[in-house]
Amino acid sequence: MTTMKEIAEQTGVSVSTVSLVLNHRDEGRVKAEIAARVRDTAQQLGYQSNPLARSLRTGKTRILGFISEEVATTPYAGGIILGAQDAASQLGYMLLTVNTDGASNESDEIATLKRYGVDGFMYAKMSNRYVDVPDELKDYPLVLVDATDRDGRYPSVEPDEFRIAYDATRRLIDAGCARIAYVGCSEPLIAQNGRMDGYRRALEDAGFAYDETLVANVLNNGPALRAVSDLFDRARPDGVFCFNDARAWYVYECAARRGLTIGRDVSVVGVDNHRVLAETLSPQLTTVELPHYEMGYWAALKLVSLIEPGRDLSGFAAPDTTAVMPPIDAPVPAKIHCTLIEKESVRGDAPDDTLV
Repeated sequence: MTTMKEIAEQTGVSVSTVSLVLNHRDEGRVKAEIAARVRDTAQQLGYQSNPLARSLRTGKTRILGFISEEVATTPYAGGIILGAQDAASQLGYMLLTVNTDGASNESDEIATLKRYGVDGFMYAKMSNRYVDVPDELKDYPLVLVDATDRDGRYPSVEPDEFRIAYDATRRLIDAGCARIAYVGCSEPLIAQNGRMDGYRRALEDAGFAYDETLVANVLNNGPALRAVSDLFDRARPDGVFCFNDARAWYVYECAARRGLTIGRDVSVVGVDNHRVLAETLSPQLTTVELPHYEMGYWAALKLVSLIEPGRDLSGFAAPDTTAVMPPIDAPVPAKIHCTLIEKESVRGDAPDDTLV
């Protein structure tokens, strides 16, 4: 096993200098060219730090706690965890993840993570909502993921809900749709409010008047299908923006029952890029991809910046992602502009042999 002493001998500097560099405490203390030489030598020699020894020396375990409700057990949203894990690993941290199912269970899981000596927490929710931060987390470095606290006290990252709806509605307008409906969510979520605002603004900017008869806010199953069916009968939309890909299924079903063709008679845009839905529906669903991986990655970077306020992350090489991540010092909440994934459900996009 390579030691700091061996690295010092190879680079011609003291062991203390090597320690400063490898423990990310060299800024302002070690010349940049010397620090770079030490890091290169450490990498060439295969140096690996001893986490236990370092934690005893610094009082830091370099462990991040990730607390989720549903995220860990939800397909595709698990990308949040993958993004956080990738960033944590590159920064020299380990990620411990727990999934909770209620207030009492949540307290137990937080206590467990604290016993492991985590240096800070990420607290994640589904469907972007306001949260009350548990008291047990308030004295730790904390970043919220796909959630915002009501006071804006803690850094957080979320999809740009307004731009999701604006871009999706604009796509339908550009396709020539004149009666664009919104199949939204009847729950009081940040996502619903932002997407409703973006839908209305896109219509207004294009010279269309907002028409509440073109809106159906639903939950799921039979009542949702009946509400969308009523929307078709009363408003006869030629374009539909859906709160998520799951709600787009109701639009496909109602169109089929009326002999209408998706991608020709009715254009549809969803949100999620949920592969089971977006790629299984025929024609395939044009949709806005949520930045799960990006949110997790950004949250881990932000959390480490809180734990190590002197550590320079400005030059950290971000991975190639579908959406561009905001800067670490972005205003709260940090918003990610999501990407619209073109498929076949918007007028002019679907090949004739894919139409239903």
